[in-house]
Amino acid sequence: MSPTPADGRPIFLTLADQIADDILAGVYQPGTHVPSTNELSVFYKINPATAGKALNRLVDQQVLEKRRGLGMFVAEAGVEHLREQRRAQFSENYLAPLLEEAERVGLSADDIITLIHRQEPGSQRPAM
Repeated sequence: MSPTPADGRPIFLTLADQIADDILAGVYQPGTHVPSTNELSVFYKINPATAGKALNRLVDQQVLEKRRGLGMFVAEAGVEHLREQRRAQFSENYLAPLLEEAERVGLSADDIITLIHRQEPGSQRPAM
């Protein structure tokens, strides 16, 4: 992750998303310690307040939990909270634009399903 996001989003949101992605990828398992505000600020060369804002965002989302004197840890239900959030965003961020484009280019729902099956690992991918 670059300390200055190319998409113009605030750094703390980009950092929170990066940590969330790492949690979903299994880099940080439930119950494990995540880097501290100071560690993140040094590593990414950002203000500690910015790093703290990213971590607190994940605490507010019940992904991380604060343990007084110990730091931040992935909440036991943190992965599931992230998955629920991402599922809720999936339709809006991916399916709606996909369906709009499919309509523009004349693809039916069956055509889309066929294309999805062709993208599955191990399947043949002939042109439509």
